Amino acid sequence: MTPTLTALTGFVAWTLFLLVLMELIRSKLVMTKAIQANEFRPDNANLSPFMQRLARAHANCLEGLPIFGGLMLIAVLAGKSAVTDPLAYTLLGARILQSVLHLTSLSVTAVTLRFVAFAVQMGIAAYWAFRLLAAY
Repeated sequence: MTPTLTALTGFVAWTLFLLVLMELIRSKLVMTKAIQANEFRPDNANLSPFMQRLARAHANCLEGLPIFGGLMLIAVLAGKSAVTDPLAYTLLGARILQSVLHLTSLSVTAVTLRFVAFAVQMGIAAYWAFRLLAAY
């Protein structure tokens, strides 16, 4: 697999990991009768602050996947993965860092670093989009 396809697979796997983690915790809450199965809110607003951050981190991945993943997929399908390969792992690392920071802290420093990680992803995506459009 190319670095682009590996990073895309990693992005999807990370998104899945966050979902599985959330559902494992939710399942435990139901099995211990801490909450009824029909009482969950999509954003986990009625659960702990960690669960709320987990729902948001997962949503961030879902929001970014069409853009970042779409560009990676376009590059591979167009035979232009040379555009995305060099920064594919950087984008994946920035995505994972953004999620981990989201889960671990709401401090000013963590939020600032989380934004920087997202800005790195946006910068890479804008660069890829420009390069892919210019290649045609």
